[in-house]
Amino acid sequence: MADLVELVVEDDRWAGLDLPALAERAARAALAELGLPPEGFLIALLAADDARIAALNADFRGKPQPTNVLSWPSEERGAAPGERPDLPEPGPADDPEELGDIALAWETCAREAAEAGKPLPEHLSHLVVHAVLHLLGYDHQHDADAELMEGIEVQALARMGFEDPY
Repeated sequence: MADLVELVVEDDRWAGLDLPALAERAARAALAELGLPPEGFLIALLAADDARIAALNADFRGKPQPTNVLSWPSEERGAAPGERPDLPEPGPADDPEELGDIALAWETCAREAAEAGKPLPEHLSHLVVHAVLHLLGYDHQHDADAELMEGIEVQALARMGFEDPY
């Protein structure tokens, strides 16, 4: 079975977690909720620190501060407010469809998990599910979009045995 998530770790603090397995499981759960086969897709995940995420956030969003997770879809897949986006077709196993890139910030993610009283792996699983949905064209710009996206997140997290984060 090929990996859905290709991981690049830039900060040694991530080594204390089994991030490859965690990210793979969360990404697969997100795709499963949408009926997509993980074998036909590929996602790149950067595990970095707040400084790196702040620089990326400044470069790509004009916001020079860290955030928990960033995502860059390989192509625009948005939909009209409140509607589901058109989902991509999977590629063959030896040439999977690239969905895009995700980046996580160590300090921000760890702080948020502690503040919420949640285990870090559970919080990270939620963030990966959330980011995968962004790669697939889901967003939370409008209330109807947020409701749709959050519903899928809750179902994917339940699939993994986690409670509703909202």
